[in-house]
Amino acid sequence: MGPAAGAAKERAKMKAMKKPKKIVRRLRPRPRAETAAEAAEREAAEQAAEEAARRARNLKALGRPSGAERELQELVFGDCLSVGEDELLRRLAGPPRVGAAGRRGLQEGSSDSEVENEAKGSVLPKKPAWVDEDDEAEESVDMTHKYRKDFMKSDAEKTLTKKKLKRRLEEQFQRAMGGVPAWADLENRKKSKRTGSDSDSDEDDDLLRRTGNFISNSESLPRGILKMTTCLPANQERFANGKLVTVQFHPSAQVVMTAGHDRSVSLFQVDGIRNPRIQSIYLESFPIYKACFSVDGEQVIATGTHHKMFFVYDMMSGSIIPIEKVRGVEERFLRSFEVSPDGSCMLLTGTSGYLHLLSMKTKELISTMKVNGRCTASAFTPDSSKIYSYSKEGEVFIWDVRSRKCLHKFEDEGSLEGKCIAVSKNNQYVACGSSSGVVNLYTTDVCLKENRPKPVKAIMNLVTSATCVTFNPTTEILAVASRETDEAVKLVHIPSYTVFSNFPVFRRKQIYLAQSMDFSPRSGFFSVANNKGKALLFRLKHYSDF
Repeated sequence: MGPAAGAAKERAKMKAMKKPKKIVRRLRPRPRAETAAEAAEREAAEQAAEEAARRARNLKALGRPSGAERELQELVFGDCLSVGEDELLRRLAGPPRVGAAGRRGLQEGSSDSEVENEAKGSVLPKKPAWVDEDDEAEESVDMTHKYRKDFMKSDAEKTLTKKKLKRRLEEQFQRAMGGVPAWADLENRKKSKRTGSDSDSDEDDDLLRRTGNFISNSESLPRGILKMTTCLPANQERFANGKLVTVQFHPSAQVVMTAGHDRSVSLFQVDGIRNPRIQSIYLESFPIYKACFSVDGEQVIATGTHHKMFFVYDMMSGSIIPIEKVRGVEERFLRSFEVSPDGSCMLLTGTSGYLHLLSMKTKELISTMKVNGRCTASAFTPDSSKIYSYSKEGEVFIWDVRSRKCLHKFEDEGSLEGKCIAVSKNNQYVACGSSSGVVNLYTTDVCLKENRPKPVKAIMNLVTSATCVTFNPTTEILAVASRETDEAVKLVHIPSYTVFSNFPVFRRKQIYLAQSMDFSPRSGFFSVANNKGKALLFRLKHYSDF
């Protein structure tokens, strides 16, 4: 190739380099126009997000306590609100257990704590911000109110301060309970706690070693409701034809005696179920006024309504012994009498205030005593050393049995006419029943000292004459009755001087006219003789024995 041809190629190559390159641009697709539905959805989502954010801000503001709430929480829970959850749980779990090294550290620092305690104890107590002068003044209480009359010891005590009234109530409570109860004696309770702490573990061990019934009845009779059941009449197998004037339990056997105007004396065995009849005797033309066991239970003495003689029935031999006349006793009728608890004497109540003391063994006259007026009732003390005789004029004479002299005389408060009298088995109380229906209860030590003693309780639950009063052997119950109206029988709880509310049964005529009452030797049974010829029998559940 020639030089011309090479030059031509060089020129063509230069032209090709100078020619511009074509630029290719890729065009992006234009965005699609947004539809109306999609715009609405987008706006709803934005509103929901704004609503959620607003609610979160409100909840955060509500959860933050105010200043007052914060102070209250700190007072109640302390500063535990400012600590973390782990710290709070640790505090609730209590202090950690201290090891041996820790105990030594505590012992070394005990002296510092004692100094701190002494410093705390030396801080003077704060004075009250305000004192009412009326609080220091003693307020008087009106004692003439019907609920406070019983706490008056004299008519001069029409007003008492609250402190004195409180002391009077405490005395009344202690007298009713027979002393200060163990639960009310704080000093003895503290001593018993200190002394009994060592023996508690031993007692618990003994308790766990044995089985059985650990619940027992209380020894003292509770007030309010008397637990009792009504049994068949004691004379169920032979009712009296007429008024039953006497019912009495045998002093040693489980036997009861009844006697009445039908001229018969009957003996029954007491079992509370059938009460079978043992024996009956008939005294011809001799309506019985009163019958009574001898102390040994071997004889029955019976007096008549219009006779100057009386009978003695010897149960051992089965013979009936008439006592036609007692030498030295000039009485038209012999009705009321009492047998001394030691069984040595028998007291006949005569007319015109005469009292005839007879020997129980020979039935002969020992001596005669005389009271002012007419004697309506008499009673021996449990030791048979004294006699209480109750006159129609409301005076009570106390006689010495050995010397037959009058030791003392006192007036029964408010008595218009004396009717009946009884002395408790423990020689602590004397009960006097009058024609007004009031039964005054006295303590024997007051009766022997004062001429006008104040009764510890005036029982006013009878509206007619109190004709019969008797104590139970444990001196926890006083039975009072009137033979002039139906259902007029009340049982009084002696320690509290309150009447049992469940006897007699309300709106249920059962007793009618009560003529005589008696408790069994251990108070397990109570019997009432009425004008229908029945000896009603009741089982007192508090007492386990006959």
